[in-house]
Amino acid sequence: MTDQQQLVGDAPLRRYEYDDAVVLAADIGITGDATVDVVDDTAIVVVGDEQYDFDLPAGGARAFIRNGVLTVEMSEVSH
Repeated sequence: MTDQQQLVGDAPLRRYEYDDAVVLAADIGITGDATVDVVDDTAIVVVGDEQYDFDLPAGGARAFIRNGVLTVEMSEVSH
């Protein structure tokens, strides 16, 4: 597994690469006013009045926020 870092607001977005999947995760805090959508190859995170976009590798992704943690799961992608 490798770990590379970006930011979603003040929260570090960590990238974990496994043999069969890539997972992006960020602890954005417990908030009822947070959503995430994947549109084409872009994840769009809205927290309160702030919006954060970040590019995803080509291919399908599943994104959700649970207990204040943003998670984006993707199948293995070419590096």
